[in-house]
Order: sequence, then C-alpha cells, then structure tokens
Amino acid sequence: MINKKIGKRIKQCREQLNLTQQELAEQLGMTTNYISSLERGASFPRCENLVTLLNGLDVPADAIFCDVVNRSSRYMEVILSEELRTLSPEAQKRILQTLAFMIRQEKHHEVTHEH
Repeated sequence: MINKKIGKRIKQCREQLNLTQQELAEQLGMTTNYISSLERGASFPRCENLVTLLNGLDVPADAIFCDVVNRSSRYMEVILSEELRTLSPEAQKRILQTLAFMIRQEKHHEVTHEH
C-alpha cells in the first residue's frame, strides 16, 4: 500500500515536468521498466536511486512521502496554498470559509472528546 502511494506521487511529479517515463529514465540513467515499476508501486528505490530520482524530479522528499510520513503536513499546506492562489478570488473565499468551518468543527470535536 505504501509503495502504491509513493508510486502515485512519483508519477505526479514526473507528469508535472511534462516528462514521459522514457524521458525521465534516460535523464536519470535508469530504465523505463524501472520507472514504471516504481510508479505502479511494484518496487521501491534503493537509497541511491531515491536521491537520484528526487534530484531528477527537482522535488523535496516530502513531495514523494507526504502521504505516508506523518510530519509531511507542512508540505501539503504549501502545495494547497499554491493551488489556492491559482483560483479566482470568489473560489478562494469559498474554500477558505469551508476550511475555517472545518477547523472550528475539529476543534469543537477535540474539546468534547477530551472529557
């Protein structure tokens, strides 16, 4: 399950660069089958290959591990904030109002379950 989540993120990062699996593989000195295997979650890169992959995709480790590492929420905050800025002011306002409501609800839920 973890490999599939990581593979999905690798694929998303590759696609954001508008690269095919073959182009990324050639750029990194890897095979297309290896990149495909990673993206499907069929395998996980060894440390050296992981560093090469992160550098080739020009992303921090959080970009790949944000779904599986608990302390990656800061990365997701940045990504969502950047995405929010691309929306119209009206859409931003609706989303921020929804988020503020959800935060209030969560805080209320935490307070009522502490006792």
